[in-house]
Amino acid sequence: MPFTLLVVLFLLIPLVVVITGALTGPDGRFSLAGLSAFGDRTVLTAFWRSIFLAGSTALIGGVAGGLIAYVIATPGAASAGRPGAVSVLRQVVTSVCGVLAQFGGVALAFAFIATLGVSGVVTLALADLGVNIFASGVWLFAMPGLVLVYCSFQVPLMVIVFLPALDGVKPTWREATTTLGGTRWQYWRLVGGPLLAPAFTSGLLLLFASGLSSYATAAALVSQGSPIVPLQIRAALTSEVLLGRADLGKVLALGMVVLVAAVMLLQGLLARRSTRWSR
Repeated sequence: MPFTLLVVLFLLIPLVVVITGALTGPDGRFSLAGLSAFGDRTVLTAFWRSIFLAGSTALIGGVAGGLIAYVIATPGAASAGRPGAVSVLRQVVTSVCGVLAQFGGVALAFAFIATLGVSGVVTLALADLGVNIFASGVWLFAMPGLVLVYCSFQVPLMVIVFLPALDGVKPTWREATTTLGGTRWQYWRLVGGPLLAPAFTSGLLLLFASGLSSYATAAALVSQGSPIVPLQIRAALTSEVLLGRADLGKVLALGMVVLVAAVMLLQGLLARRSTRWSR
């Protein structure tokens, strides 16, 4: 009952408000006029930047996180080679990833500003060595900076998501491949790769949805302009100059809802497929 109440208050009711606001005209009747905002070049650019940011960080986080998960999931990582033992490395990495995957918002933005900002610790240390990391501009507060900051929680999130799939790969499958004369490349190409592909793709889609919908970190880091859709929604809800476009924020939010819903639906289908062989 408490969970149902939570879903209704913070998911279903806001969703209904967004949909009705985006599909209602100034007279209170059903209208598709608000959807014309998706033909605005500024809106399309913001969606493209959001998709680029989410896609690039999902790809970087997926590959890096997948490799880290593979390292700590290999049998050689077990403590003293004991069957079923969990290595100290795995315990440390999973604990750190659990913290970093949830570390975001203003705190994450401040951490990067204090470290790599114009007056950050690393920036000043490199400046003493004659290296100016801001020679080509203040990239930390633009799209390159967002990519770097988003990767700091996308990588650990992928480790957490992909590790159970790697744990489901049975060592006997590799042994059977070796017994039949197969090489390591053949094992990953014909056995391990196809089995892990749905889980890996599902993880990428989850990272994509996470990067697409993240707001607080970008809002704290980017103070000028609205390069991505979540910041465009903020501007539409707080601006006093958007005359005649009072529901622009709800229209943009509807576009985000549709995009994230499609990605999560596909992610759910792939996740269901990846669990069939791990039972």
